[in-house]
Amino acid sequence: MDLYSVLQYLLFVVIVTVLVKPLGGYMERVFARRPTFLDCICLPLERLIYRVTAVNPDAEMTAREYTTCFVFFGLAGTAVLYAILRMQRWLPWFYPQYQITPLTPDLALNTAISFSTTTTWQAYAGENTMSYFSQMVGLCAQNFLAGAAGLAVGIAFIRGMARQLSGTLGNFWVDLTRALLWVLVPGALVGACLLVCQGVPMNFHPYAVANSVEGGKQVIPQGPVAALEIIKNLGTNGGGFFNANGAHPYENPTPLTNFLEMAAIVLLPAALTNTFGRMVRQPRQGWIFYWVMVFFFCSGLLFVHRFEKRNFDASGVRQAVSAPATADLQNVRLNSAGNMEGKEVRFGIGGSTLTSVVASNTATGSNNAMHDSFTSLGGMVLLVNMLLGELVFGGLGSGLYSMVMATAIAVFLAGLMVGRTPEYLGKKIGAAENKMIMLYALAAPLLILPVTAIAVSTKLGLAGLGTNGGPHGFTEILFAYTSCFANNGQSFAGLNAGTVFYNLTTAVAMLAGRFGLAAPALVLAGLFARQRNSPATSGTLPTDSLPFGVLLSTCLITMVALSYLPALALGPILERLLFGK
Repeated sequence: MDLYSVLQYLLFVVIVTVLVKPLGGYMERVFARRPTFLDCICLPLERLIYRVTAVNPDAEMTAREYTTCFVFFGLAGTAVLYAILRMQRWLPWFYPQYQITPLTPDLALNTAISFSTTTTWQAYAGENTMSYFSQMVGLCAQNFLAGAAGLAVGIAFIRGMARQLSGTLGNFWVDLTRALLWVLVPGALVGACLLVCQGVPMNFHPYAVANSVEGGKQVIPQGPVAALEIIKNLGTNGGGFFNANGAHPYENPTPLTNFLEMAAIVLLPAALTNTFGRMVRQPRQGWIFYWVMVFFFCSGLLFVHRFEKRNFDASGVRQAVSAPATADLQNVRLNSAGNMEGKEVRFGIGGSTLTSVVASNTATGSNNAMHDSFTSLGGMVLLVNMLLGELVFGGLGSGLYSMVMATAIAVFLAGLMVGRTPEYLGKKIGAAENKMIMLYALAAPLLILPVTAIAVSTKLGLAGLGTNGGPHGFTEILFAYTSCFANNGQSFAGLNAGTVFYNLTTAVAMLAGRFGLAAPALVLAGLFARQRNSPATSGTLPTDSLPFGVLLSTCLITMVALSYLPALALGPILERLLFGK
């Protein structure tokens, strides 16, 4: 591994680790409605919003009511965005000579669901499909709203873990408002200014047309790129203003912007571990979550970098650079660049590896490389990151409650081994709690594997494989449904997903991944909130220790292997065995 990449990875982990505690403490103060430095600006706006919307900030909701509001808000956002997309040709800033891709009903529905669930799965090219109005009022606004809704659910889940003898989890509308005013909007303003300083455009100019040296014409898209770029990362949404996403120099012009954008993705989900520890009054619980996340994150970096650094060409033969004129052909040195196909050459393998691992570990579909061109094992690491359940940092809110759900499974297994009723945070995990945990754990394989099987066994599904067949084609389809269920949005891009079949089936996966996981998580939080904390005894399993961190990590690896190893064997593992790359 080259020194530049090592330093980049280390610096990234160090910066995130340093900021976890202050950001975690800030979010705890925000959602506990304690004083913060932004109150002088945000409190008047908050009161105005409550007056206009007739929200009583002191009224709290049960788990069912909170879930209902969350689902209603997401579906309402989907409906509004769908209407904007279907009518964009009659709305401002639409240029028919450039927006040439038709927004069919199924594509508009898929896109609306995608952005309202923070998936931002894109079966279209942004600059050829979306107007400035659709990008800003539709997609960008939904990035803020959906990200804030996810953060609100995460906070409500933590409250349920922390409270005792309580039937409520807070107020969804209050948490949503505070997530917007105190967290996402200030962060996006600061981040957008930094991106603009680095050269990311923020304008509403018409597309520029330049005359090339050969005498042809080149269309150069413009637009409010910085506004969409920062919130897609900060809100763990993903997507791209342009089809090339983070490989486009307008979205990601420098190595510094690449680093900042990746940090924006990870900071809030990582800090939520500290928020969790503070709210449950056991800070070590939050830190054990964070270090388990760091372990899987660093493992992903090492594996992807190692696999992509290997030298080979399409035939499995090691590549060689051109020899100097004075050198003997036998002394041609081997290319040390590794697999550069599909990589962002401005940032090298290190920059592309950091981006792909960060994005696949979170609910963020940002990318600056073509994952379809990764080695079979390199692409498999990205796939496994999502199959873990979006818990290595994960999305806003969803990453934290996914980690707690996995912890509950580990606690249950440990309880079986010693013959004790499992407990977590001093509360019993009984039959009702176990039902929610199992429903959560089984939701992903029960959806991802069947729809993948349908796609690979029907003409409609196989029609999307225009370039690759065999194990690589299988991986493309499995990756697509995994990404959609994980509300991630990344793709191998070798799959033509812009068909009615894929627009509808991926939409189902996105809805299930958003609401089908949040609902049991909130119900579990409500069940925990009703219990009284039991005092710890000598027989209580310590869940804030290194041994438990090892148990949790082992449990996660085992669950993924039991659920998905046959599918991985048919895809990336078989491709590696057949083609050696």
